[in-house]
Amino acid sequence: MKGIGGFFKDINRNKVLLLMALPATIWFLLFSYLPMAGMVIAFKDYRFSRDGFLASIVNSKWVGWQNFKYLFSTEDAYIITRNTLLYNIFFIIVGLVLAIVMAIILAEIANKRLAKVYQTGMFLPYFLSWVIVGYFVFSFLSYDRGMINHIGGWFGVDPTQWYTDKTYWPIIIVLVFLWKSVGYNSVVYLAAIMGIDRSLYEAAMIDGANKWQQIRNVTIPMLKPLITILTLLAIGRIFYADFGLFFQVPRDSGALYPVTNVIDTYVYRGLKATGDFGMTAAAGLYQSVIGFILVMVSNYIVRKFDKDNALF
Repeated sequence: MKGIGGFFKDINRNKVLLLMALPATIWFLLFSYLPMAGMVIAFKDYRFSRDGFLASIVNSKWVGWQNFKYLFSTEDAYIITRNTLLYNIFFIIVGLVLAIVMAIILAEIANKRLAKVYQTGMFLPYFLSWVIVGYFVFSFLSYDRGMINHIGGWFGVDPTQWYTDKTYWPIIIVLVFLWKSVGYNSVVYLAAIMGIDRSLYEAAMIDGANKWQQIRNVTIPMLKPLITILTLLAIGRIFYADFGLFFQVPRDSGALYPVTNVIDTYVYRGLKATGDFGMTAAAGLYQSVIGFILVMVSNYIVRKFDKDNALF
């Protein structure tokens, strides 16, 4: 075992790398690990007092699992859990496939200036807030002034009440999410493709491989470690939903709750109506614990098949 001297020698030898990691370490300590102490609110009937936040937590009454019982004993518990899981599963699978496809297409474009233009156009939606995206979608779906109903009127099609008809909203939610996120996600895979040794493609061409065979036998296998890591991280957040997507885009329409209400929006509305911080904390703790378990189980399965591609 190394002594204290060896420990400080390692620090001195890696001081540049440690200094580079210091900002991220401080960020995680302040915003990820330090707030963990607040999860005790999930087991209390939290009541804010003028004595301060910490005093309010200490003086609040213990209620055990009551907050969790309230969260999942309602008739909406099945709906919000189902919606959160199914949407995220679809986002992970379809988003992964489209991001890889778009990255491969961009990498194969011979005109690099044109590729940069396409890449910028795909990347731009990621920087738009969900409020702006919500109004953008509204400009298409508005009953009286929406573009879709307006164009449909030219062909004698009756206008649709998009914000009261839940039939099409699962498709709309998925399309809006993919439009906003695929361009950003494809950049990660594009960077990985650019880092692949070109001699591998040259060897494949010498062996007579066409473009599809090069992608299947060189590009995809080289992307496999990155795909595995990003998928495992996405699985860890499978019980989290993008609040802006499910709240701003449907414009908080009650008629659409059966297909747009997820855990995050349900908790927000509950907090807004009742001010129950304990229930909110219980939902956050539930999401975090389930996500942690899913990451551990998924990582264990990956290690069984390919140890090198696992997170740890």
